[in-house]
Parts: sequence; C-alpha cells; structure tokens
Amino acid sequence: MAKGRIIKALSGFYYVDYNGKVFRCRGRGGVFRKRKITPLVGDSVEFEESGEQEGYITAIDDRKNELVRPPIANVDQAIVLSSAKEPNLSLNLLDKFLVMVESKHIQPILFFTKMDLLEKSEAQSLQSKLQYYQDIGYTIRFLSKEDQDLVEQVSSFLEQRISVFAGQSGVGKTSLLNALIPGLELETNEISESLGRGKHTTRHVELIPFQNGLIADTPGFSALDFAELELESLPNCFPEFVERRDTCKFRGGCMHIKEPGCAVKTAVEHKEILAERYENYLHFIEEIKQRKPRY
Repeated sequence: MAKGRIIKALSGFYYVDYNGKVFRCRGRGGVFRKRKITPLVGDSVEFEESGEQEGYITAIDDRKNELVRPPIANVDQAIVLSSAKEPNLSLNLLDKFLVMVESKHIQPILFFTKMDLLEKSEAQSLQSKLQYYQDIGYTIRFLSKEDQDLVEQVSSFLEQRISVFAGQSGVGKTSLLNALIPGLELETNEISESLGRGKHTTRHVELIPFQNGLIADTPGFSALDFAELELESLPNCFPEFVERRDTCKFRGGCMHIKEPGCAVKTAVEHKEILAERYENYLHFIEEIKQRKPRY
C-alpha cells in the first residue's frame, strides 16, 4: 500500500503526491462514511493504484489539526496577511484570524502588506501600534512592493513547513504567491472601490511545493465566525491572557469579564494589555454567546 499526501482536492478527486509523482484518487466512500471523515488537502493517506497515476484512498492518518475554512489539515503555520491600506487595517479582523489560528494550535506569523501606500509618519505610527503584537510573542514583518528582497524575506519562513496564507480579501495573498513562484499566475482582481475589499479569486485549496515545504493559497474572507470555538476556550487563544491566568483569583476558570481579582483586567487598566484587543475579546465573547446552536 502506497502512502502520500493530498496536495489538491477538486471535483471529487484527491490528488496525492507520492515520491514526486501525483496520483488522481477517489475516496473509498464506505470506509470514510463509517468514520464520518472526509479526506482533506494536507492529509497523509494510504492509497492503492487502480491505473496509470490513478487510485483509491483507503486510509487517512490521524491529523494534528484541521481547518474548516479553508478545508485543510496538518498545517504547521499560518501566514496571516493584513494590509496597511486598501483595505485599511482592522485589528478586530486580525484578532479574529489569530483566535482561529491559536484555537487550532497553529503557529501564526504576521505580515503587513502595502506599506508603500503610507506616508512615512503613518508607517511609523502603525509600526509603533503593532509593536504590541511582537511584544506578546508574534513574529511580524512589514512588506512593501518596493522591497528589493521581498521574496527572500518571505521565503525564509517557508522552508520545510506546511504553510497556509490567510487574510482578508484584497490584502495581497495571491500577488505574494505569484511573486514567490514565477509562472504560477494565480488569478487576482482589483479592489472593489464600493466594497473596499477584493473579490474572491481562489477557487480551491492547493498545496504548492516551495523551499522543501508546501504552501497553500486560500480563499480570502471578508468575515469570520466562531462556529467551532467553545466559549471557555477563547481566553486560551490570547497569549497575554494565558500568561496571567495563574495570577487571577479564579485560576483556570476566570473569563476576564467581571470576576474580582482578575489579573487580565488589571493589566488592561495599567495599559499592559492593549485596550482595543481586550475590547475585541469582549466582542468575540458576545459573538459566541449569540451564535445559533448546532444540532
């Protein structure tokens, strides 16, 4: 039985890379229906050949993580892209992406694009504000299309890793991938002036070999929800909250809202935690509380 990795899923077929050769496979429906599992891009699978570079997937290895939007498994890191302008940076949206990534135990790396669209004073102000994210442990890079070493800056993060590129529509994910891999020619669209965001141009998830690793271009999202995240798990998605939870009066059970002796609220008051990020946390709590129950 051969073993490989699904690098693309399209129109009911799963394309499995096996020693540099790609097999177009179907899934053994009965096997996966019983387990209530569907093969995903990124899965390590066993398959049997049924013809010239064709086959059937017979087993899926255990996953270390999986995402629903985009549908992909076994991700090592998420390159979270936000633009400085067009569309303007939204910390609320950035924090949503970070919560999603943290909840799946995936390492996030933050890229801020289109810095060339800012005046010098605007760029300095933005970098000063975003220093907070670096202070709490996130790796940050500021990118401009004028950077002569743009490809080198990004490439160093991608070696021997499975990486997802994620971010709001129009922030430059596809353009960056086209710069990294000449000839890829993924489709891009201009920003819609009326909506202030780009159109969705990526139609499927595909893992692309690069620097002894794999990278995925994923559909851009203008909105995210917390359909899979339990309320009690939300504080664990904020590293600066996790750092202080043992000093809260209610250790392990503090939601950092109205509890007395909360170290997180004290840190917000002392400006050790970014107030806007804490406000986003409170908004996320309300979103989770108001979501429709799943049946």
